[in-house]
Amino acid sequence: ESEDLELLQYVVARPLYSEDSFNEEHKKVYRHHKTALDHVKQYFRCDAKRAKNAALSLLPIIGWMKIYRIKEWLLSDIVSGVSTGLVAVLQGLAYCLLASLPPWYGLFAAFFPIIPYFFLGTSRHISVGPFPVLCLMIGSVVTRLIPDEGPAANITGFSGLTVDEQRVLVASSVTFLVGIMQLAMGILQVGFVVMYLSDTLVSGFTTAAAIHILVSQLKFVLGLQVPGISGPLSLIYTLEIIFKKITSSNVCDIVISLVIMVTVFLVKELNDRYKSKLPVPIPIEVIMTVITCGVSYAFDFRTRYGIDVVGKIPLGYEPPVAPNLQVFQHTAMEAFPMAIVGFAVAFSVAKVYSIKHDYTIDGNQELIAFGVSNIFGASFKAFAASTTLSRSAVQESTGGKTQIAGLLSAVIVMIVTLAIGYLLEPLPKSVLGAVVIINLKGMLMQFNEIPYLWRRDRPDCVVWMVTCGAAILLGLDLGLAVSLGVELICVVLRVQFPRCSVLANIEGTEIYKDRKDYISINEPEGVKIFRIPSPIFFANMDFFRNKLVEALGFNPLRVLKKRNKALSRIRKLLKKGDLQWTSKGFLNTTNGSLVDPLEDSDNEELDKPIDFKDLPIRIDWNAELPANMVVPRVDIHSLVLDFAAVSFLDISGLKGLKTLLKELVRVEVEVYIVACDPYILEKLHKCCFFDEEVQPSMFFLTLHDAMLHILEKHPETTERKTYYKNFYGSILNS
Repeated sequence: ESEDLELLQYVVARPLYSEDSFNEEHKKVYRHHKTALDHVKQYFRCDAKRAKNAALSLLPIIGWMKIYRIKEWLLSDIVSGVSTGLVAVLQGLAYCLLASLPPWYGLFAAFFPIIPYFFLGTSRHISVGPFPVLCLMIGSVVTRLIPDEGPAANITGFSGLTVDEQRVLVASSVTFLVGIMQLAMGILQVGFVVMYLSDTLVSGFTTAAAIHILVSQLKFVLGLQVPGISGPLSLIYTLEIIFKKITSSNVCDIVISLVIMVTVFLVKELNDRYKSKLPVPIPIEVIMTVITCGVSYAFDFRTRYGIDVVGKIPLGYEPPVAPNLQVFQHTAMEAFPMAIVGFAVAFSVAKVYSIKHDYTIDGNQELIAFGVSNIFGASFKAFAASTTLSRSAVQESTGGKTQIAGLLSAVIVMIVTLAIGYLLEPLPKSVLGAVVIINLKGMLMQFNEIPYLWRRDRPDCVVWMVTCGAAILLGLDLGLAVSLGVELICVVLRVQFPRCSVLANIEGTEIYKDRKDYISINEPEGVKIFRIPSPIFFANMDFFRNKLVEALGFNPLRVLKKRNKALSRIRKLLKKGDLQWTSKGFLNTTNGSLVDPLEDSDNEELDKPIDFKDLPIRIDWNAELPANMVVPRVDIHSLVLDFAAVSFLDISGLKGLKTLLKELVRVEVEVYIVACDPYILEKLHKCCFFDEEVQPSMFFLTLHDAMLHILEKHPETTERKTYYKNFYGSILNS
């Protein structure tokens, strides 16, 4: 294919176009631009079609239920639902420990949020329920308001409640607030906020969360009593306590945890290796949990070895409760990052499966779905829901086609909650801790991204490391805020300090590339082509100007002032008779030498256009000047600014650009701007950018059009470069 491309050639014969000449020859279509009022009217307009679309948008279940293939999909959804339900039960119990709540409340979080999402969610494959990072963030809030050691926060609703009941109230109230925030963002159509969380940031953040989760589960794996600590450096303080108490570790817990982790790890590796041959992945966590639960009950691990077990699990559900408004006041700052993180992770996972199975998801509708799910779940004492890649992978890989699989997984959780939950009472908490730790493998493996990012994109690597470090040391909520700030700073710096370049023509083509990158290039004398690869706005206008001055080799304002100063001195000398004009040029009529007039101070404005009207001749500034005057030499007659990558221009950039163009025009440098965006050009006209010096005629359609115009206007440019005659001459003559 590459050989065929080398043989292909194209020849285009067309007029040379400036922006003005192109618009004269090719008339534009008039388009009515809607005003803000038009958009408001359209948003609130209602008709039958709009009502139908709104119903389909708010209830995506209508869309996929109409195409549901019962014979082909139902059995797959049943198998997937049962498999996912078993995993959801185990993960609900395990992740609940991260939230510092009694384990059985994890079953509530694996059941209630699924029901609203079944009707409102746009993803057909994610498994809604507990997410370890969210659980950890909730646990941080819970332990801050109700610490293991010391008094609880002064909140009226806590009176008469046990510590566990207080913690459940805090978790459900903050979940309710998270749901309100997500619902509000969905209604206000601000689902785009997730775009500010780059893949690099999410990777660094979830890796840091995995470290927090790992440390938080060590107390269960080692069988230690460690108080929950929240706030900056909480991970360091927790590790300090663990190392102080490590000699008191429970050997039975350690052995059980190691056996569970090794077995689960090996079987998961086999699942990955032979997933194409296995009809469904081996549910090793469930199998090991059942075995360990039975062994613990048979040998009475709790009494004999003193291990901590799940304990009594009440059958059935508890009545709904209202959130505590005082908890809202104490947790609003933590709730917002929870709302963003929960949605961002769920949306990322949903996007993966939507691309794989060729259907669309709606970010704003997902916000509404998760908002309602969290509000509904919080009313029944569940905590914040999102999704996990591992549980969603089970639902999808076992054949799940729609959220019917998710609903069936909720039925499995409900059966455990209502009927057989008591069978899990002898389950050691170290088993749950081991399951949590072994499921962190995917997040911890993200450390492998550091060398890749360092080689490919160092600013992204810095974002990853700062995000991970800040989230580890400062906590997940403050860490997320710091990482967002660093990410935005990186974006601003990339735009504020772009890689400007000087272009040259690739010999024998109409292509222009960075002159430093190629050997066979053509550069007409007196012409400079400067490329700006970013928007021009208040933050980078000075940088753009400095880079252009560096490329030109002179400062146009300094040259202009020097020339005006020289003209002023020449006028004074002519008036005094110390200088006369002859056919051979200026003649010094005094016997002594003239002092360099440029040393004199002059208060008159020197940045005005150069005026030769009362002089006998127009001065050639590159020739020798009278009276030993020295003015910086300007060897450039034409400057081309490539605006192809300039996406917008603010008022500060517009003013700075106009000032720069005027300075260049006043020192007799012709300026051409090429490939300018039509909307920027329209804005320039609206802002009265053009005047006698800066004219619309300096704008050309393409870089090559401007170069041909320059070479036609300055034929002497090509006389010293015969290859330019050969290449450009034929085009100009035609």
